[in-house]
Amino acid sequence: MTSLNFPALPNGLVVLIGASGAGKSTLAGTWPASQVLSLDALRGAVADDCGDQDATGDAVDALHLLLERRMARKRNTVVDSTNTDWAARAPLVAAAKRHGMPAIAVIVATPADVCVERQGPRPANRTVPDDVVRAQHKAMAHCHPSLAAEGFNEVVFASNLYRLEPYLRRLSEARNADLGLDGGDGLGGLLLPRRFFGPEILPMWRWNPGSDVAGGDRVAEIRLGQQYLTLALRTDVDGEGDVGFDVMVPCPFDPECGGYAWAPAYSISCLSRALSGELDTDPDIVCTVHGGFDDVDQEADDQDDDPVGRADLEAQGMEAIR
Repeated sequence: MTSLNFPALPNGLVVLIGASGAGKSTLAGTWPASQVLSLDALRGAVADDCGDQDATGDAVDALHLLLERRMARKRNTVVDSTNTDWAARAPLVAAAKRHGMPAIAVIVATPADVCVERQGPRPANRTVPDDVVRAQHKAMAHCHPSLAAEGFNEVVFASNLYRLEPYLRRLSEARNADLGLDGGDGLGGLLLPRRFFGPEILPMWRWNPGSDVAGGDRVAEIRLGQQYLTLALRTDVDGEGDVGFDVMVPCPFDPECGGYAWAPAYSISCLSRALSGELDTDPDIVCTVHGGFDDVDQEADDQDDDPVGRADLEAQGMEAIR
């Protein structure tokens, strides 16, 4: 087989063929997500569970419908499924032929033992039994000579593809767009929030340039409906020039405290814990009035070690009793 550089080809249908665990989804991920029809993802779309095998029929129906519409629009489409049976491949090729689109079979010929080994870390409902994986691998090997007769315009092995370069180029273009290096505005002030908390949080993120609650540091708010969080951008964490975020939480030392208490927020999980109250006793909380837990403990130790001060307190207590 000759090597194949897909970006040089016209749009078409790309059918991945391989046993469960062969690496088809990894390969499919080198194409833009909008071009990939994944049977697992469609199970999730129809049943909220990618491993729900009872939803396979509905997922296949959805796949065929989407493929038909994409072929009609002449859109490059990658089908990420096992596809080791002729019955699964036939309607895919037929859809391409109906709309004059080329069909390319890509064989992902990962050794059977590797495919079996990769089942181990998977969730129970997505683990394929060893004998089924080996049967799929055998069917994949046996189908190779007949693929051209089935209507595929080209048959190639995944090991002969040139997918790394276009994949890295696409990632690079996305990164340059984020940074504004493509001539656009880029993410600007949202670049750090995205890096720490992910892209999903950005539509709810608002910087608050008029706030002084963080001692001069930049303040932001995440709000949705009645719930919100206040965050501070720290540009000199631990005095070492590191950058990070703190999230505002209740003072753990005095419920009537008029200051602001902050806990480090390293990820989206920290934000979830802050909103649920699980972060309220984080040992790294620092209050602008009381300091941190170490400061409060040290203050208590200093009082215990001060016999004069303790005597004064005891005297005051006795006077109050009188």
